[in-house]
Amino acid sequence: MKRPVPENGEIYHIYNRGVEKRVTFSKDPDYVRFIHDLFEFNDSNPAGKYSEVGLPNMKQRNLLVEIMAFCLMPNHYHLMVRQKEDFGITEFMRKLGTGYTNYFNQKYERVGPLFQGKYKILHVTEERHFLHLPYYIHMNPLDEDFPEWRDGNIKNPKEASLFLETYRWSSYLDYIGKKNFPSVTQREFLTAFFDGEKQYKQDMFRWISENGIENIEHISLEE
Repeated sequence: MKRPVPENGEIYHIYNRGVEKRVTFSKDPDYVRFIHDLFEFNDSNPAGKYSEVGLPNMKQRNLLVEIMAFCLMPNHYHLMVRQKEDFGITEFMRKLGTGYTNYFNQKYERVGPLFQGKYKILHVTEERHFLHLPYYIHMNPLDEDFPEWRDGNIKNPKEASLFLETYRWSSYLDYIGKKNFPSVTQREFLTAFFDGEKQYKQDMFRWISENGIENIEHISLEE
């Protein structure tokens, strides 16, 4: 598949995993740091000093991309973004990859690349891709305790739904009205498109109950 050249106003699905499928988020502070970096590096201005995610931002920000949705798993991440500035995705991902890798290597006393080559990117051009992608990204944590979701065989959808509401390392909680990392994402467009937080939560339950990976595998990009 030819690698797309990101265009302003267009939406993209981006993901990457650890080199040799290694763990890239070992402990809670690693997840927090990466999510902080999603916020801090999404700015054409130079990054400031490290601070906790969600604290009031005193400087004017110039967003490179809109981060519409995200999810972090132990050895990979997914992002749904819309480019705002020329080369915005390229610059954002450069800063994100370099910044987090430097943090991780220093903390765990390792050297070399952390992620598996250059991030994967897919241009969201089909309506079904756009409609399914947020659910796919937010359902990824089910791999932890409900791997059967990929076959559409979850026996207790209610329990699986509640599990997603306890998983902190994604934008799902913010989309259903539970403040988690609200400063990181730009949710207005998707929230309006999916008719609000309550409706998105209801639709997620329906997806968990009725859909397996065969219905959305065309958007996953996973190898």
